[in-house]
Formats: sequence, C-alpha cells, structure tokens
Amino acid sequence: MSVLNYGVRMNSYGFAILASVSLLALEPALAQGQDAGPVQNRSTSPTVLKPIVIRGARDGKPATATIGQPAADFSGGQVSTEARLGALGNRPIKDTPFSITAYTAKLIRDQQARTVADITLNDPSVRADAPPFSERDSFLIRGFPVVNLDIFYDGLPYIANPRRHFLEGIEQVQVLKGPSNFVNGGIGRVGGTINLIPKRAADEPLTRLTTGYRSDSQLWTHADVGRRFGEGDEWGIRANGSFRGGETTLDHNDTRIGVASLGIDYHGEDFRASLDLSHSTQKLDSPTSLFNTAAVDTILPTIPNAPSGRINTGAPFEYHDSSYNMAAGRIEYDILESTTLYAAAGASLYREDFLTSSYEITNSNGDAKLNFGYNPQEIVSYVGETGIRSKFETGEIDHSLSISAQTAYTENNRAHINPRPAALRFPPDIPTNIYNPTYISSTLVNTAGLPRSGDVHRFSQLSATSFSIADTLSFFDETLEVTLGGRYQNVRQQGFNQRPGNPLAPVGARNYVYDKSRFSPAVAANFKLSGDLSAYANYVEALTEGAIAPAAAINNAGQVFPPFVNKQKEIGLKYDVGSMILTAALFEIRQASGFTKDNTFDVNGLQINRGLELTAYGEPTDGLRLLGGVTFMDAELAKTAGGTFDGKDAPGVPKASISLYGEYDLPWLEDVTLNGRVVYSGSTYYNQNNTQKVDGWTRVDLGARYKFERENGKAVELRANVENVFNENYWASSARGFLAAGAARTFMVSASFDF
Repeated sequence: MSVLNYGVRMNSYGFAILASVSLLALEPALAQGQDAGPVQNRSTSPTVLKPIVIRGARDGKPATATIGQPAADFSGGQVSTEARLGALGNRPIKDTPFSITAYTAKLIRDQQARTVADITLNDPSVRADAPPFSERDSFLIRGFPVVNLDIFYDGLPYIANPRRHFLEGIEQVQVLKGPSNFVNGGIGRVGGTINLIPKRAADEPLTRLTTGYRSDSQLWTHADVGRRFGEGDEWGIRANGSFRGGETTLDHNDTRIGVASLGIDYHGEDFRASLDLSHSTQKLDSPTSLFNTAAVDTILPTIPNAPSGRINTGAPFEYHDSSYNMAAGRIEYDILESTTLYAAAGASLYREDFLTSSYEITNSNGDAKLNFGYNPQEIVSYVGETGIRSKFETGEIDHSLSISAQTAYTENNRAHINPRPAALRFPPDIPTNIYNPTYISSTLVNTAGLPRSGDVHRFSQLSATSFSIADTLSFFDETLEVTLGGRYQNVRQQGFNQRPGNPLAPVGARNYVYDKSRFSPAVAANFKLSGDLSAYANYVEALTEGAIAPAAAINNAGQVFPPFVNKQKEIGLKYDVGSMILTAALFEIRQASGFTKDNTFDVNGLQINRGLELTAYGEPTDGLRLLGGVTFMDAELAKTAGGTFDGKDAPGVPKASISLYGEYDLPWLEDVTLNGRVVYSGSTYYNQNNTQKVDGWTRVDLGARYKFERENGKAVELRANVENVFNENYWASSARGFLAAGAARTFMVSASFDF
C-alpha cells in the first residue's frame, strides 16, 4: 500500500484517525569550554590562535536539535519561549530578530479552537479571508494573502492539508510574520508563514478524553493518548483521534469531520528521529463559497451590509467532500556535541469532490446572481531537506552555522472538463438575494456522468529546489547577534490544458512553463540594550513566480522574467519584564508585480505595506493572563498600470486591527477562570479605486472554565465559550476580490477527563 493511502476508510458519519508521530531528543552531553592559550611573542614563536570551542547543550538536548519536547511555555502558558526558524532551527523568541509567536496546546484547548484560523485570530496582524463555513482556511498576514497550501508541517512545506488542517494532533501553531524565503524556502508567503508542530509523547503518561457540543447540534469526541517506553523511555507514542458531526449555525450546513493520529518517536544518546502520520476527512453539506463577489462600482456603487451569519445562499443539495493523508519523517545525528546532521522528508495526498455555488451582488438591496461550480481535484506533494547545524567559537565570536538543501514538488490534478456552468449544462446567473435566498431544484444541476477526484489528470506542477547558508555571529557575550546568509532557489512551474474542444490545444498538452533561479540575501541583528530589552532589525525577501510577457506586449512578448522579489525591512523592540513580554515592530514590505506599458511588459507594479505592531503576552499578576495587541497598517498601491490607482489603499487591508484575549482566575471561587476576547478590524475598500467601502467590525467572545481533580488525582476540565456574543453581522474579509461573511453567535461546551 502506498504511504499516501495508508489512512483508515471512513463512511459519511464514520470515525477517522489522525496519525501524528514524533521522536524526542534527550541525553546530549554538555560541551566543555576551553580556555585559550597565551599568545606568544612574535619574535620568538608563531602566534597561537584561540581554539575553536564547541558550545554546550541546553535543556537536555543539543542546541542544534529540533526533535524533542517543545520548549517551556512562557508565563501564562499561552505562548512558548521558543519557535522554529526553518533551517536556523529552534530559537528563543525574545532573542530572535524576527516577529514570531508560538501558540501552545494549552491555548488551543482553552479557546476550544478547531482550526488554524481559530487560533491565529489572536494575532492582530493575521486575519482569515475565507468564510468560516467553507472548506478551507486562508489568511492575510501583514496585509498579504497566505493560502493554506503554504502552511508548513514540522518545518516542511506543501504537505499540510491544503484546505484546512485540524488541530487535534498539533502541539503548537507558530506564526512568523514577514517574508520567509531565507529560513524556509519555497515561493509566496510574502506576509508570513505558519508552521504546525505535531504533538510529542511527554515524560508523564497521558490519557485524555474530551467530549463537546457546538451550536447548533454538533457533537465532538476527541481521544489523546501518550506514552513513553523502553529501558530509558527512549521510545514514545502519541495518538489522537476525533470525530465531529452535526448542524452548524449556518442554515442547511452540516459537517462530518474525522481526524486521527498515531505517533512514534525515538531518542538516543546522539541520534533522534520522528515520524508523523496524519489523516482527515471533511464532508460538508451546503458549505459557503470563498468566491462570493460584488459587481464593479459602476453597477454597485456601495457594498451592502453583510447578511445574518445564519443565512446561507447555498442550496441544501450542495456538498464538499475531501480526504487527506500525510506522512513525514525527520532524523538527527550529533556528529559532535553541538554539531547536528539532519534530514527530513514528507509526502501528502489530498482529494476533493464538490458541487458548490457562489454569488455576485448586483445592487444595494442584496440581489445577486448565483452560479454553480464543479471541478474535482487532487493535490500531491513531496518534500525533502537535509542540512547541518553547528555551534562553535572562533576567538571571541560565537557562531551558529546552518547549511541546508531542500527540494519540494507539488502537483495539482483536475478533471478533463470545462468548469464553466454553460459547458456543464448548469443553469447560469440564477437570481437570488443574500438576505432572502432562493433555491433551485437539484434536478436542474445534474452531475451524473461527470468525473470524480479519482479520475483526474495533470493541471499544474510546481517544483522548488534551494540551497541556504546562514551564520549567526555573537559578540560581547551575546550582547550583539548578527545573522548573515541567503538562499539560492530555482523555481519551475508548468501548466497543462484541461478543457476539451480546442483543436489548437489538445487536452493534457503543456500550455505554460516557467523556469528561473535567484539568490536571496538576508541580514538580521539583535542587540541587547539591557538584560531585559532588545532591539532588532532585519532585511529578508520572498520570491513569487515571475511573469511571461503577454502577446499584447509587442516589444517583448514571450520574455520570461526572473522571480518577483518582495522585500521587507523591519526594526523592533522586545522587552521582557519577567512575567510579560512587550514587543513593538515597524515594517515595510514591497511586493512587486508586472504590467504592460508602451507595448513593453516589465516589472513595473508595486504595492507597499507599512505597519506598526504592538503586542503583549504573559501573566502580569497572579491569576491574570493577557495575549494580543494592535496593528496599524498603511497598504498602498504605489505603482499600477497607467497610474490609474497610484496612491490608493490596497483592497481588503484594514488600517487598524486589534486582537486582545484575557483570562482571570476568580479569587473567591477556586479553580474557576473567566476569559474574553475582543477582535476588531477597521473598514476596508473592496475595489482598487477605493469607491466601494466595507464597514469595519468588532467581535466579542466570552468564556469560562472550571478545573478540579477526582479522588484518584486525575484532572477534569469543563469549558464553555460563546463566540460573537452580540451576534453581529459583518463582512469578515474583503481581500482578494472576495466577500466573506462572519459566523453568527456560536455556543461551545466541552468536558475533558484525564485517566
């Protein structure tokens, strides 16, 4: 059986298994520092240089290791003290010259988060731009889109679920803001990168059963089991399995979601390895579409108010069914006490079948025209990387050296059909209204005889191969750290015709090819102004696929351009006050694009996002925990075709965003905690001309939990949360030319039992 198809089969209400396995690293020896020998007189003997000294291990594993238990949580338990910086390995967050946060499993449980979008809402610079009842997560980070396909799994690109990755088997959700080509490789992710860290078996045995309810009638069961075994507990296993099903708060919308994991990990004296297996299925009745739009401003001068979060324009017979399987492995070997060789590889297979509709709003009364979409597809991805990390000293300078190579391949396969409604003989432009929808009969949308996701062919292929090198030089007893390096990357992308009926372009024929390379430099520095206060700065890049000059560019039609280079400059402060960390970051990201001018296509387009981020997290006083911040953003269309929109605000990006979450342990009621969250996004523009304004919105969430121990000393936790307490109706996103309505008020309760 193929490694991509190992998953457990699941019927429409069946139980699915999410498998995720990882290996822990312990027992490395502490490196012993050596004093430098004296420098002798030049006239009598050669100069004796200070020897290279290998630095020691920390926290029970080499400083160059990544496999193992996550680092300790920061005060309050909501954020970790360390995060993964791609090829650079694990780094302390407060000493890292980048904006990065690692949300913990404790926060995931306490907020009853189900998906990545649920947990990243705690960051004011991250907003979901896909509807909550669609089949996918998608994000804006620092004002630029990051799709779920670009999420990393344990540091590997393209193998996380390309639509929606569920959190039952996830230990941490890490958010790195800003371009990440330097540390992670791959293309895109101009605004940032999300990395998912799978759960590991801890030293203490774990058996936890959680049952829950989510309105309107969703029931959820989740089992989480972890054990270590072997003579020295060198082997570990972590298993997670869950099923959630029932009606949501959206009309006609019903979900059946199965997730499963099985984890095995091993750590020896100088060798560690991990294996992660993941499987999920998602079956949705009447999901909402990502692709809801509004007509141009000459037809629709004003965007109408958002409908109730309960109203669904999708017909009851619409569906989206998907399955996902993934396997990933990682090994590390310490050739010296602080020099580690590593290798990792992963593969994933995703398939989806769907019949869904999307609308275009045509007037201020909410009238719209609706069209159906049907286009089954399969996404196959493979990735591998290898490298070396080493910590050593040369004289008075400490080094953290990283050298790596990575190759990634992802293929999108689709059916040989023309997905337009007319070609599928679906009725086009069906009249409806976003406030009072009309539904047609399922007999008018006949999918009999159409291909499914098991009958698909090549549509696009992307391969990215890269080599990186970086050295972090530490001066004056780690007072100043400077990181220098870069990544050389080749990007190759191909497209293939899927639409029959064109004699000049046979089905399956290659109709697009792009193959270019570039070296991206990077520099970053962190300076400790005092023991608690650090200042940092960085310059990093992200690559997006370059363009091929179109036929309309008479002077250079067909010219292939190098990858577009998107550049960030950032400066910031991090202040550790002991039980709280306060951060401030100023950044500028320049995103390049191309258009034709005077019959010549060139890289003329430019969007500039400038922002200020202020964040805080920790436990400022016993029993009070805070997490969140505010982001101020100026996203400008600096250079556009013909100068038409120069100086306008970039669509979909709010001027201000706030996310603030807090918890308070009641002093007069032992073991009871109240929590609340306020999420605010300012108004945006839907179109480039800035004439169609979308109102800002505020969402308030409230909750409580109660934790106690049974007579056998095992914990029980009861949680209750309400999202969107005031049942606000709002457009949660207007990015990428799409409108996404927010969810209605939602109740959640759960009970967790440790055995």
